[in-house]
Amino acid sequence: MAKTTSKETKQHISAPGLFLGLVFITAGVLINVFLEDRVDIGLQLAIFFALLLLGMIFLYSLRVAQQWEKVVLLRLGRFAGLRGPGMFWVWPVIDTLGAWIDQRVMVTPFSAEKTLTRDTVPVNVDAVLFWVVWDAEKAALEVEDYRTAITWAAQTALREVIGQMSLADILIGRARMDADLQKIIDERTTPWGITVQSVEIRDVVIPPDLEDAMSRQAQAERERQARVILGESEKQIAQSFADAAQAYRDNPTALHLRAMNMLFEGLKEKGALVIVPSSAVDTMNLGGLSGMVSLAQNQLAQPEPKEK
Repeated sequence: MAKTTSKETKQHISAPGLFLGLVFITAGVLINVFLEDRVDIGLQLAIFFALLLLGMIFLYSLRVAQQWEKVVLLRLGRFAGLRGPGMFWVWPVIDTLGAWIDQRVMVTPFSAEKTLTRDTVPVNVDAVLFWVVWDAEKAALEVEDYRTAITWAAQTALREVIGQMSLADILIGRARMDADLQKIIDERTTPWGITVQSVEIRDVVIPPDLEDAMSRQAQAERERQARVILGESEKQIAQSFADAAQAYRDNPTALHLRAMNMLFEGLKEKGALVIVPSSAVDTMNLGGLSGMVSLAQNQLAQPEPKEK
């Protein structure tokens, strides 16, 4: 309310009214001085008071409202209409200006501190409200201080919504929370001539102990998922080996080719040692194959004879 009162004080005297009032008052003084010895003193006083009266009328009757403002005019205490934007007149003593209503989009921050959620977790929530006065008459006549009223209505609605939601819903469902808040606050402020354009949650602060617990829970969940993925990978690998064994059992030639490839890969590096189970040697005839591979390696390792 302090902001509105300060604005009304500034608007008691407008710049055009002040200028014209000073012009008429100055003109009355100068004319009175000029006619001091030329006309009767009564006429001088009449001219002076007439110009003084005109100057006071311009000073207190001529008002100016900005493009985004509406002014509530009260005549003898009753609502007489809205004035502005631009220049308008008021009758001294009879007319009073009730309020100067700013019809631009207004921004109001509000918060709810240590409010319990549905699962009894205390949280601090900061939000911002975007609203606009669409009916200046209702905003001035239906509520004493619409700025304070909308702030309290928004804070009460925020506490109400937090109490109906769990902490997880608040953290991941801010869009739904914004929509619920806008609907509740708009229903409360519409009779005041105010509409809510949007509500945005800026921050949700939870207790530090709970934050640490949630961090450990998230870490444990990630470890569990990693173990599940590892188990699925082992299962897929085992299934691949089972399919390969089935293919090799029905095709001995493919098994021998695979054995030759394994020996080649193991013995192609110098100094490599390959340990093969005896059962594999008998089953896949790896003894003959290893001998052939070793002989080929020795032949490749011998230097070529020099020409004489």
